Amino acid sequence: MSSPPMIDGAFARWLASRAGQALLDLRTEMGFADSGALKSAGDKVSHDLIRTELAKWRPGDAVLSEEDEGSRLAWAAEVNTGAVARLTADRVWIIDPLDGTREFSEEGRSDWAVHVALWARNAPSPHGLVAGAVGLPAQHRVLGTDYPPAYPPMTVEAATAGERKIRLAASRSRPPVFLTDLAEDVAAHLVPMGSAGAKIAAVVTGEVDAYIHAGGQYEWDSAAPVAVATATGLHASRIDGSALRYNEADPRLPDLLVCRKDLATRLLAALQRHSG
Repeated sequence: MSSPPMIDGAFARWLASRAGQALLDLRTEMGFADSGALKSAGDKVSHDLIRTELAKWRPGDAVLSEEDEGSRLAWAAEVNTGAVARLTADRVWIIDPLDGTREFSEEGRSDWAVHVALWARNAPSPHGLVAGAVGLPAQHRVLGTDYPPAYPPMTVEAATAGERKIRLAASRSRPPVFLTDLAEDVAAHLVPMGSAGAKIAAVVTGEVDAYIHAGGQYEWDSAAPVAVATATGLHASRIDGSALRYNEADPRLPDLLVCRKDLATRLLAALQRHSG
């Protein structure tokens, strides 16, 4: 096998693509009769592949993966952070080897993803993400910061009616309880989808206009999609409007808003009214 591209953005795309193909192969090999076994195998196959390639091609970088032991621990300030390599590292890969295991284990579903993002201490942006890729293997595409998609075009409905019909991506299983009221407030309709990566990717490509989450997530759930979204020119923040931050001692990042920039003020105001 030839060497991967050395530029970080292209490397992230390569890594997400390789893991995605491994997951497609696994689906074909195992089938869907035992969803629990398929979920577990998917997490392991993708995690092991990504970890192996990072160790080979980026040995000096730290890694935060959903499947790492202790990945969900919140490290207290008094803990010796030297024992947690990512907290003192200059570069940290934040990965979700399989985002949307439920959808992955269901035959015919394509709304699951592979997330690969790179955080750097000297990054110019508050979120610190300098490269990233979201693999959508069952959709046969990878969205990456090396070639970010064009800013999503205005919807046909908005162009002809003179105002935007907001389409909000929503969890098909765990939507925030306030989202229905918020959608009514801003005259939006909800579009149920699977994984967080698939929902943010849908904002990036213009299939929906926004994604709001407030039900609890971790850094790996959004790092790669946010890297691509902001490279595309979209708005991304916490639901109170504050900056998203990654490689924190506490990896929990419970809420976020990703949307078209022209909708950010309106949606943040609605969130103030409904998310309290």
